[in-house]
This record gives sequence, C-alpha cells and structure tokens, in this order.
Amino acid sequence: MERHRQSGKYAALAAMLFCLCARSIAQDTSPSLQPQTGGETPIVLDRVIAIVNGDVLLESDVRAEMRVAVLQPITVPAGQNTEVNAAQRLIRRALILQQMRSQQGINYSVSDDEVKKSLAELRAQIPICRQIGCSTEQGWQAFLKNNDITEQEAEQRWRQRLEILKFINVRFGAGIRISRQDIRKYYQETVVPTFEKMKEKPPTLESVTPRIQEILLQQQVNSLLRDWLQSLRSQGTVQIIDPRYGQISDSEEDDGGGA
Repeated sequence: MERHRQSGKYAALAAMLFCLCARSIAQDTSPSLQPQTGGETPIVLDRVIAIVNGDVLLESDVRAEMRVAVLQPITVPAGQNTEVNAAQRLIRRALILQQMRSQQGINYSVSDDEVKKSLAELRAQIPICRQIGCSTEQGWQAFLKNNDITEQEAEQRWRQRLEILKFINVRFGAGIRISRQDIRKYYQETVVPTFEKMKEKPPTLESVTPRIQEILLQQQVNSLLRDWLQSLRSQGTVQIIDPRYGQISDSEEDDGGGA
C-alpha cells in the first residue's frame, strides 16, 4: 500500500514537471506562440494522459496511434477508432514492450527484409489500399500521404508490431497443442455451415486443416494474452492522468495485444 502511495506521488510530480517544462519551452524557446495580448496564459504543447510503470504516454502519442490504425489488415472502424480505444492499445503495447525489455538475452528483433516482405503483403490486404492500388509504389505513396503517415513511420510501426508478435508467439504459442478433435469440431460447426449458407460446397477437412489449426492457435494465444495483461496491470501501476480517458479496461478485442 505504501509503495502505491509513493508511486502516486511520483506520478503526480512527473505530470507537474512535464507541464512546467512545457510552459518553460513555450515561454523561452517559442516566443511566437505566446498570446499577442501580453497575458501570461501558457500554451499547452502536449499533455500526459497516462503513466505505465514509469513510461509516460502523451496526448500526441494517442493522435499518432489513431493515424497509424489504418495500417491493419482489418481496418479499425471509424466509429471505434476513438481516443480512449487508441489509448487502450498504447497501454497494452507499453506493458508488452516493458516485458520484452526485461527478457535479457532473448532477441525479438526482425530483419529489414522481414519488414519489407511483411509490408508488401500488408499493402495487398488493407481494404482501402485495394481501391487505390497500393501494390504499386505510386499507390502506396498516395495512401501514406492521404493518411498523413511517413514511410519511415510506417516501417517503424510495422517493425515494432512484428517484434511484438514474435514475442507473443514465443511467450504463449510454444505450449499450446491443437488436437485433431478440436480441428474437426471447428470444421463441422463453423466451416461447413458457412459454406452451406453461401450454397457452396465446403472444402475438404484435409485441405483446410492448416488454416483451422492457425485460427484455433490464435484464439488460445489471445485468451492467454488477455489474462496475462490483466495480471501485469494488477501487479504494476497504470495511472490515468487525464480523466477524459477514464478507467481503461481490457474489453476491446485487438489482435496481438494492441500490436
């Protein structure tokens, strides 16, 4: 209990220092940003919205996260790409990255070739990308420009996502076993009815077994990941500084833990 009280004091101090620094920057290095009336009202450059075990998340981080949300094979619906949901993804990601940094001696990095190959596949999967031909360099550059994303930003974000997915697979995937019975059950209860509804002949069980196994593996990994993230939150300290973001929960579904 005492440790939590101390953490609260440090968090409040950090937030206050940040605001003071922002005011100092506005006054000392950016005089053109000051009100022309001669008043003393400071210009707010950024805001601390949360502190995750000492890592500060800013309002500008939330805005950036909302922009790069288009870099998903399944685009986040416009109505769900809110500030609160973006902040939730950032908090989950911060918790995972902290755990990755604590795993000394384990390398989760990915090569430049892996990033380029994965981005090339992504360009063919993003729904809106198919409308403007992102498979071409001209179409990809147009997509990035339309969404106010630089090429470097896209590559850095995708590299981080691949590294997080690599960590998740190593952390959770190794101990999961999918039985033949589980695969058959999914085939009979999900695959067959889906094709019958479309009045098409379903594929054979053998032909779709690898894909079903991948789906079932991902479902179990996501379940373990959600429990693990909840445990990390209960063990550590996630403080919401800006009340507009409320008490964030784990209710939102997100592949890769917000990767």
